[in-house]
Amino acid sequence: MHHLNNIRAMKKLLSIKWIYAVSMLIAILVLYSCSNKEVVTDCLHGHTYGFLGGLWHGFIAPFDLFGMLFWDDITVFAQNNNGAWYAFGFLLGSGGWGFFGGKGASRRKNA
Repeated sequence: MHHLNNIRAMKKLLSIKWIYAVSMLIAILVLYSCSNKEVVTDCLHGHTYGFLGGLWHGFIAPFDLFGMLFWDDITVFAQNNNGAWYAFGFLLGSGGWGFFGGKGASRRKNA
């Protein structure tokens, strides 16, 4: 009998999580449909940054973040970029997937 109550409780919990997930998805879609897409191509001049630019900007992002506090002409993410390849390079450069710190963080010290 106790096992049957656990199954019922689990089904109720799963249905609540399912309702929550579906309602969050609907809310995201509704809010996303309200946003405007700004056309900024006329404002962008000069070099367009690609994958390597994104990689470099990812590496120096902590310094850029510090510089943004004091200077208005410094940004972390280049506005004049080529899109997905720049973002992918930025993600890799900033360590967004944990490629560079994974082993050291998981190592235990033997005391």
